[in-house]
Amino acid sequence: MSQQQRDALDAMLRSAPRSETRPSLEKQRSGFTAAVTRPAPEGVVTRSTVLGGQPTLELEPAEVPGRGRLLYLHGGGYVVGSPDTHAGLVGELARRAGLRALSVGYRLAPEHPFPAAVDDGLAAYRELLAAGTDPRDLVMAGDSAGGGLSIATLLLAREAGLPQPAAVVVFSPWADLTLAGGSIRSKEGADPIFTQADLRAYADLYVGAGDRAHPLASPVFADLTGLPPLLVQVGANEVLLDDAVRLAGRAGADGVEVTLEVGPGLPHVFQHHYERLDEASAALDRAARFLTAHLGADHPEPVH
Repeated sequence: MSQQQRDALDAMLRSAPRSETRPSLEKQRSGFTAAVTRPAPEGVVTRSTVLGGQPTLELEPAEVPGRGRLLYLHGGGYVVGSPDTHAGLVGELARRAGLRALSVGYRLAPEHPFPAAVDDGLAAYRELLAAGTDPRDLVMAGDSAGGGLSIATLLLAREAGLPQPAAVVVFSPWADLTLAGGSIRSKEGADPIFTQADLRAYADLYVGAGDRAHPLASPVFADLTGLPPLLVQVGANEVLLDDAVRLAGRAGADGVEVTLEVGPGLPHVFQHHYERLDEASAALDRAARFLTAHLGADHPEPVH
């Protein structure tokens, strides 16, 4: 990262300072939208559709060489965010991979607490398969809460006896709602976006008095056997660093082909800063290559 890029990134992240008092839910959602939203890249056509009963944004790059499809689940702590806020990130990943993408607007908490988001993820995945999508032509990705949700969706698909997709990529996954990772505390001073209190507030809204260690809420505690090849990307300067590291370790211990990338000095979901930050663009290139390299591969039979 050049000093100019680092200064620009620091200024951007400081533009939305962390507050000691928590704003209303409406202000959290509007503030997240204003801070994060980037439009779909030039040459990527977007259409509104419905998948699994939920509003979905379809993103199609100008050049799509094959039949591959990308199912994306956005971040936002299960409380904020939408396919529109992530149109830039998803469209850029789809463009670099040459894939048609579907970004699902799963139901948000607190109006729809756990496990509503996981149910919506599975419904979208199931509908794609029912419509004739070959799982060998299907890949998944997600960021932050959407990263944890992507893994949870595949766990639920495994339980339902459905075939797994060809591969999955997660950016800065939130994979432990019990907040047991050491970086939740050790990286708080370095993380320009989140504090432990922020994450606890999101977990309160999503799980409430429920079991925060449930494998579908916190996949670091799940048996990940049978999941497809996994790429985990995370920044070193974020409180969720250990979520990513432990998720990758759990996957490896359970026999999943897994690659972990830790970006020195980088913040939460740094991939959002593609074209502004060399590391972000390079990470998206690697993620795109990972997804496309696994398309068309044979999988083992579903694990029940």
